[in-house]
Amino acid sequence: MSLLVQKYGGTSVGTVERIQAVAERVAADRARGHDMVVVVSAMSGETNRLLGLAHALHPTAPAREVDVLLATGEQVTIALLTMALEHLGCSAKSYTGGQVHIRTDNAHGRARILAIDGERVREDLANGRVVVIAGFQGMDGDGNITTLGRGGSDTTAVAMAAALKADECQIYTDVDGVYTTDPRICPQARRLAQITVEEMLELASLGAKVLQIRSVEFAGKYHVPLRVLSSFEDGPGTLITYKESKMEQALISGIAFSRDEAKLTIKGVPDKPGIAYRIVGDIAQANINLDMIIQNIGADMTTDFTFTVPHADYRQAREILQSTATALQAREVCGDERIAKISIVGVGMRSHAGIASTMFRVLGEEGINIQMISTSEIKISVVIEEKYLELAVRALHSAFGLDAENGVPG
Repeated sequence: MSLLVQKYGGTSVGTVERIQAVAERVAADRARGHDMVVVVSAMSGETNRLLGLAHALHPTAPAREVDVLLATGEQVTIALLTMALEHLGCSAKSYTGGQVHIRTDNAHGRARILAIDGERVREDLANGRVVVIAGFQGMDGDGNITTLGRGGSDTTAVAMAAALKADECQIYTDVDGVYTTDPRICPQARRLAQITVEEMLELASLGAKVLQIRSVEFAGKYHVPLRVLSSFEDGPGTLITYKESKMEQALISGIAFSRDEAKLTIKGVPDKPGIAYRIVGDIAQANINLDMIIQNIGADMTTDFTFTVPHADYRQAREILQSTATALQAREVCGDERIAKISIVGVGMRSHAGIASTMFRVLGEEGINIQMISTSEIKISVVIEEKYLELAVRALHSAFGLDAENGVPG
C-alpha cells in the first residue's frame, strides 16, 4: 500500500459532473489499496468571481479580508468532493488549510508555508478515510486565514506530500504531462516520460505553464516525486524526479519560450565602478524584474548596457532608464518590444560539448539573428525577433531530435 497525494485544479473540478468524475477516480485508487490525500482548487472561474465582488465594493480591499473571501472558493470544493466520495461509499473527511494546521507567514495573498502538522491527517488515513484538503490557503501565527498566491494549490499538495512522506504527489490538470515544447507551436512535440526537477525548474521559470515554479522548488527541496497527469484521460503522465536516470541522458529535454519580453539599452555610459547598480537599481526598486543582462565596453571606454524586462513593465522601465541616462550623461536609450526568448534545457548539456554551436548554427541557417545570449549549466537562452519565434522553435525541436523518441542532434 502506498500513500498518494493528488491535486486537482480548477478545470478538473469546474462542474458538479467533473467533481463526480474526480470522486470516482479517487475512490478507485482507494479501492486499489492506496492511502489517499486529495488537494483541490476552487471551481474554475470562482476565484476571479470572488475578486470581482471584492473590487465592486472596495477597489483596494484590505488584504486580510480578500484572503478570507478567496479561501471560501476551495471550501466549497472540498465539501462537494467529500459528499461525492461518501455517496460512492468511500469514507472521506474535508479540511480547510487552517484545520489541517498549514502554518504560514502573514504575507496575505502570497504567504509562504512554514510548517504542517499532519497528525490529524495521519489519524484519518489510519482509519481508512480519504482526506480532502483545501489548496491555496493556510493560517498565520495569529490565526488569520492566508492564501498562497499563484500556483498555491500545487504548493499545498507538494508540501502535504513532503510532510506525510508520500510515495508520490500527482498533479492532475488539463494536459497529460510535460511536453518537449508547446504542441500548439510544434505539432511534433512529444510527452516526456520523465524529467528531472532541475530541468522542470528551468522550464517553469522560462515560460512552461504546466507547473508553478514554487511547487517544483518545494519538490526539489524535500525530494518529493511529482507526476503530472490529465484528469480528462488516462495515461502515465510525466514523472518529475530528483533522481537523474542512470541511462544516457538526452542532450535536450525541452524547449521553452516567452513572448512576454522587451529589451532596453542604455548607450555611452561611463565605464567605472558602481555604474551597473546605478542603471538597474532604480528599476529594481520599482519591483521590475530584470532578466538577461549584457554589458559591452567600447574603445572609447564607455559602456553599452542591455537587459530584458517583462513586456508589461517596458514603458515604466524605459522612463526610469531615461532619467538615469540623463543623470549619467549617457548617449541614448533605445528599446525593442518585438522580441522573444527561446531556451533549450537539458541535464545532458553537462556531459556533451557542441550544443551551443548546434543551436547557433540552426538559427543561422534559418536566417534568424541572435540579439542576446545567456547560459547556465543546463540551459541556453537567446533573444530573437518575435516574428521568428515559431520557426525557431520548430527548427530547434527537429535539430535536437525531439521529434522522435530517440533522436540525436542534427
